[in-house]
Amino acid sequence: MTVAKPTRTRTPVHAAAASPRGASQPRQEGPPDLRLVPPALAAWAAAALALDAPAPVVALACTAATLAAAALLIRTRRRAPAPAGPRRGAPRPRHGPGTPAPIPPPDDRRAPEPTTPQQRDEEPRQRGRNPRPPRAGRPSDAAPGAEGSPGTGEGRNRLGRQAVRLPRVVVRRGRRMAGAVAAALLCGAAAGAVAWLHGADVHRGPVPALAREYAEATVEVAVTGDPRLTRPHVRGAALAPASVVLEAEADRITAPDGTTTTTRAPVLVTIHPRAGKERTAWLGLLPSTRLRVHGRLAPPMRDGDRIAAVVRVRGGPPRITGPPSAVQRLAGRLRAGLRTATDGLSPDARALLPALVVGDTSRVPPELDEAFRATDMLHLMAVSGSNLTLVLALLTGPPQLAGRAERRGLAGALGIRLRTTALLGGGLTLAFVIVCRPEPSVLRAAACGLITLLALGTGRRRSLLPALAGAVLALVLYDPWLARSYGFLLSVLATGALLTIAPGWSAALRRRGVPPRVAEALAAAAAAQAVCAPVVVVMAARVSLVAIPCNLIAEVAVAPATVLGFIALAAAAVASPIAEWIAWPAGWPAGWIAKVARTGAELPGAEADWPDGWTGGLLLAAVTLAAVLAGRRLLRHRLLCAVCALLVLLAVVRPAPLARVITGWPPPGWRMVVCDVGQGDALVLAAGPGTAVVVDTGPEPRAVDRCLRSLGIVRIPLLVLTHFHADHVAGLTGALRGRAVGAIETTGLEEPPGQAEFVRRRARSAHIPVIQAAPGERRRLGPLSWEVLWPAPAAAEGPNDASVTLLVRTSGLTLLLLGDLEPPAQQALLTAHPALPEVDVLKVAHHGSAYQDPQLLRRLSPRLALISCGADNPYGHPSPRTIGSLRARGAAVLRTDTDGPIAVTGDPGLHAVLGGRGTAAKRSAGRRGGRRKARPFQEEAVEAGKAG
Repeated sequence: MTVAKPTRTRTPVHAAAASPRGASQPRQEGPPDLRLVPPALAAWAAAALALDAPAPVVALACTAATLAAAALLIRTRRRAPAPAGPRRGAPRPRHGPGTPAPIPPPDDRRAPEPTTPQQRDEEPRQRGRNPRPPRAGRPSDAAPGAEGSPGTGEGRNRLGRQAVRLPRVVVRRGRRMAGAVAAALLCGAAAGAVAWLHGADVHRGPVPALAREYAEATVEVAVTGDPRLTRPHVRGAALAPASVVLEAEADRITAPDGTTTTTRAPVLVTIHPRAGKERTAWLGLLPSTRLRVHGRLAPPMRDGDRIAAVVRVRGGPPRITGPPSAVQRLAGRLRAGLRTATDGLSPDARALLPALVVGDTSRVPPELDEAFRATDMLHLMAVSGSNLTLVLALLTGPPQLAGRAERRGLAGALGIRLRTTALLGGGLTLAFVIVCRPEPSVLRAAACGLITLLALGTGRRRSLLPALAGAVLALVLYDPWLARSYGFLLSVLATGALLTIAPGWSAALRRRGVPPRVAEALAAAAAAQAVCAPVVVVMAARVSLVAIPCNLIAEVAVAPATVLGFIALAAAAVASPIAEWIAWPAGWPAGWIAKVARTGAELPGAEADWPDGWTGGLLLAAVTLAAVLAGRRLLRHRLLCAVCALLVLLAVVRPAPLARVITGWPPPGWRMVVCDVGQGDALVLAAGPGTAVVVDTGPEPRAVDRCLRSLGIVRIPLLVLTHFHADHVAGLTGALRGRAVGAIETTGLEEPPGQAEFVRRRARSAHIPVIQAAPGERRRLGPLSWEVLWPAPAAAEGPNDASVTLLVRTSGLTLLLLGDLEPPAQQALLTAHPALPEVDVLKVAHHGSAYQDPQLLRRLSPRLALISCGADNPYGHPSPRTIGSLRARGAAVLRTDTDGPIAVTGDPGLHAVLGGRGTAAKRSAGRRGGRRKARPFQEEAVEAGKAG
């Protein structure tokens, strides 16, 4: 008798294929493998907590975790109770040729034996869904004697099968759960112990003690990272010079008393070079170089940092006691060769291409860095997994074909075996880490790549999520300080989102008619932004509204720029002309990426302010989750999707008429605005639609740029810089950004020289003429007219007293802008102009400091006094004495540190509209005539409304 073979069910991946033979490249990975995720997370959390925890606490926690894991493992080794059935040792019936096997009942539907790995994985789940057998003594729902009831043979047979299967499923699941918990506990204990040992290096030895005493010492160090320049920042009226900063490990220190001690402590060395040659020498140091430095030690700024002390070196060339290793010299030669190959490119491409390829940001100017931060494209300058994937793809070909006979790449073309390919890929990965430097994102990418190559060489299934978890676990055990690194956190979150969230979102978009390539790119950008934005908010207190579109537009140029850049990097070691020839076409996509970043950052609504800290991060995470849940239903309605897209576009573009209607800022008929730029000055005088005369630019480019964008200013016929102190000119780049500037007018005293040169350099690069203000100069521009009253020739004794002073008339209002004049210059001004009229608005000199000339204030008798200063500034500006003196003379006093930006209107009457700090108010100043009684500023509100 011929027995018919049961029909074999085809798996869904083959059943959905167009070919009758099934899919040519089936991907039957099944559900994601999450077994390594809990141990990795436990190790991460334990390392972050144990770095600066007390030793007894760490020891107790690690011991408790180890004992608990051991107890769980011992318990899982116990033998499970034997299931109901024949007792052990009973003879089993044998079925020979003459003894037929028992035939099961006709309705005993037994599941077919599992044949594929997926079916074997699903078998325990199907068994777990069997109905529970009736309890002893409980009447069955089936009638006695009915088919399938406990009293029949078929019912006893079914109960027997359930009694056999259910305990096995429960035991198996219990063992798996206990094993997972034990693994998490052991990994957490190991990571906690390793982290405490690394943290102890920071507090061990003489370095921390000398740092607490701010002692001077001679330290022998080994450089562990590339030197870098700090970003120049404004400190009061001066621009603090850029310092060279490098990370190193101190291994020998000589105290002030001459005692020399061998130690091991991570330190941060800061150098203030006296000349350009010294700066170049320090910046040219390579990792593994040995130095001897002498300086003052200081403790780190924050507790829990990975450095034991900061060594502040006054200057001078570096004293090298040992050369760098051969490997680091080769890596440095390659990086220098790439920089040389890009010398002939445009400024943006010249700065960006080395950053895209090897993470070298030494040439990136501050304004380009700000643009990348505003558009959340900064990850492109941090070498990550995409760079390593492109490098390995040259060897192995596309990742999905790397383990197949039809694999591509150099290995496939040369017929190299898989194990040899994996070894070559490992060497290429190590070289990638050395050249690109062991930054957190580079280490994460390298660890994932090495785990994937190991799976390729051993013939195991390659799954990226377990590789990511394994990479996190290995790296946290290798360097526990990564557990507190924001860069490492962002890298892991972005990669995890691409592996888990992006595929589902991409499939949802494809089901709604979006082309596959567009759906994948959009889902990847949205998923990475959704998980990384809350972390960015913790650090930057802002949300980028243009991050997703800017990253999508720039993505098309990333791969060509990176691939050509790596080829130029390799060619630079052989022939520099060839590298230059290859870098030339690579500059086109690099320039495109920079253009996208600058254009996106210039949009009025590119960024939105958000609460900082972990509170702001959790709030944004909740808002993002709500938006995702609402978006699932929103995608079903195309009209609602279009409306939401239009609202987002309006929020980003912010047309001036619409913004004025919604926010009330700027108020209609505004004549002058005092921008809120912190501790500095930036004034805007209206000269027509989209046109204004700007007086000073404040200390920070972004602040003045944001102010001018909110006012809709696109043309600046004249930009006046009252003097060259940094709190008045350092924001010049922001004022020039995206605007047509006719000329820059400055004072005649070019002090400080560095800031005067900065202004001239920026003007030359933008092709803007620089002219000098002269007393008696009169100009008119539309409804605006002004006269230069000061400085007098050879009358200034310092930069403040050389401030350009303007008497402005507009729409029947008279305004006097005093710059930073000190009392001697104020007295000289009054002497030089004895007919100086009373004014409606006074911009108080020097941020409202206590140094004011009472006679000048009495003569001017302003109705409204405006003070530009920063909140919590260290100088105590504005002075209570100055505020009291102005109010005693009947002036209403407004200040930007508490009131935000201030707009002055004059039609009809004199009013001031506040544009920040929550609810704004329209204020009315006192009127001329007779003696005015000083009133508190709060009593002068006549109309309230919203402003931006």
